[in-house]
Amino acid sequence: MRVTKLIRLAAALCIAAPLAASAQTSAATKSTKATLARADVRELPADQQIIQALSRLTFGPRPGDVLKVRSIGLDKWIDEQLHPEKIDDSAMEQFLAKYSVLHADQNDLLKDYVVQQRERRQAKRDRADTTKANAMDDAAMQQARQQANSRRQVVTQLQSSRVARAVGSNRQLQEVMTDFWENHFNIYAAKGAPEPYYLVDFDENVIRPHALGKFRDLLEAVAKSPAMLFYLDNARSMADSTRPTLAGSGMREAGSGRPGAFGGIRRPGIAGMLGGMRRAQQVQRPVQQRQRQGLNENYGRELLELHTLGVDGGYTQQDVVNVARAFTGWTIKPPAQGGGFVFRPQVHDAGEKVVLGHKLSAGRGMEDAEDVLDILARSPATAHFISFKLARRFVSDSPSKALVDHAAQVYLKTDGDIREVLRAIITSPEFFSQQAFHSKVKTPFEVVTSAMRALDAQPDSTPRSAQVIAYLGQPVFGHQAPNGWPETSDAWMNTGAILNRINFGMAAAAGRLPGVNISAVPALDTIQSAPREKQVDAVVATILNGMVSPDTRAVLLSGEHPLLAGSAEREAGSGKREAGGDGMSATDSAEAGMTSQPGDEAVNARLARGKQNGGGKRAALQGRGLGNIPQLNGLTQIVGLALGSPEFQRH
Repeated sequence: MRVTKLIRLAAALCIAAPLAASAQTSAATKSTKATLARADVRELPADQQIIQALSRLTFGPRPGDVLKVRSIGLDKWIDEQLHPEKIDDSAMEQFLAKYSVLHADQNDLLKDYVVQQRERRQAKRDRADTTKANAMDDAAMQQARQQANSRRQVVTQLQSSRVARAVGSNRQLQEVMTDFWENHFNIYAAKGAPEPYYLVDFDENVIRPHALGKFRDLLEAVAKSPAMLFYLDNARSMADSTRPTLAGSGMREAGSGRPGAFGGIRRPGIAGMLGGMRRAQQVQRPVQQRQRQGLNENYGRELLELHTLGVDGGYTQQDVVNVARAFTGWTIKPPAQGGGFVFRPQVHDAGEKVVLGHKLSAGRGMEDAEDVLDILARSPATAHFISFKLARRFVSDSPSKALVDHAAQVYLKTDGDIREVLRAIITSPEFFSQQAFHSKVKTPFEVVTSAMRALDAQPDSTPRSAQVIAYLGQPVFGHQAPNGWPETSDAWMNTGAILNRINFGMAAAAGRLPGVNISAVPALDTIQSAPREKQVDAVVATILNGMVSPDTRAVLLSGEHPLLAGSAEREAGSGKREAGGDGMSATDSAEAGMTSQPGDEAVNARLARGKQNGGGKRAALQGRGLGNIPQLNGLTQIVGLALGSPEFQRH
């Protein structure tokens, strides 16, 4: 019986997407001209248009946002959000002053990292020396522990600030687009020791400023970012020994200002190969020690498949190889020198290349990769792939061909202007269609941030909100593979996920979500002692925007959720296990997702077990992340059930 109800709930969460896909399949037969002719046709009533815009272009409405947008005018509000530089966000900027990492210079961060690495190696040598090990006092041991925690603190501040901005920034569309691009250009924080330090610059200076600019500018900023160069191993990619290089010839290393070591373009002989290997080791030692030297195709492959053309973008394996060759020499300065981008001509493959039918002449340097970025940014395949992903994010899991084609045309016409492509999508008939309305399931990041906004919570400067997101399955900067987190509802909806989301709603209502105070939420602050039916009406209006199914309303009125029935018996059988039944609390999950290395089989096995088990036990929220959840009743119970309802889980 319970399984049947679970299936019904899953269907309630996901049913809108198939309906949208079906309706949009027929729409796909219409031409782009017809789409343009329908540019002013909006199926949704005026207030639902506002709700749709607030649901998709922000991380969820706050109390009073619907009235605010109505008074401004929806189209004017959308235009304001498309120009975040004109929106006052001083309160958020003042809040961000709490994060020391965000305001630190990358040079200083990496120099501190170098000092810590040196001291850590010395401590390791001292521990190997029994005499010195015995002489180490408690203060020295404490210092060593503090140094070990430094990297984790960088990650923690990055995660916390991402969540805080999503909750509190007035520049909501910029934050949504920052989330979109940081998933599109995914980077795993636990790739290696320096990565978190590079990610500070990646978030602050690479993605955020370019989120609504020209795609070509964004693409180059990412390509030159130490975070991406390190993550996809391009920092250690160099010309194979059989290839000609730019071994000096008076060229200066871009970013360093010093000349190369040799003159002319040549194929290195045996002596040159040995010298090149020694130089390569010097170049790469700060980034990745003891790795195989030579060409690395990782970035070239992902640049084509994930960042630009898409898997069906018409490229070949030889294109992957030649793109990788074009990017040889794009690397990173040693951490002691600040870790910034540098082009090293002595390891660049200077041979002729052909990329997607375009010939790149021999004897060139950085121009090879710059031309590749131009080719890819101008490609119709890239225009289509980026337009499809944006339409999938903002409209539906299966956007219509007509909409994607129209957005791709705008991309090509405006030279990849992200703002104008996005404007074409979010002012389209498809965006304001009945099929798109409430058709997408929220990701864990969206669930937590939208709940905080719905409950009028202030931004959280602690790690707790980010830990809750990790508990729900989406640790910030915690996706190991370069393809990023799933962007469609089916990937987030399973038995464990549904139960975890319901339990999260109860925990949030119980005050276990930082900054949440139910009694202070506007429109809920005056009904603490009102009859239950009146309380339900207020919660539906405030948190669910007035939209509720008969089944959900019955649950809110009765206080009995079919999936929580019998939870006490399940908890009793689970013992002290947490977060998916594998002994991991929300905090443990977050820390494991950020600190595990690809070779750490024990940690990865624990994470894998957690994903397989899927959670589902109420005990999962009883760990360090949210604390013990009391038995709820009255208004708080109604709020908790509303946050776990299908209506709130979709947007």
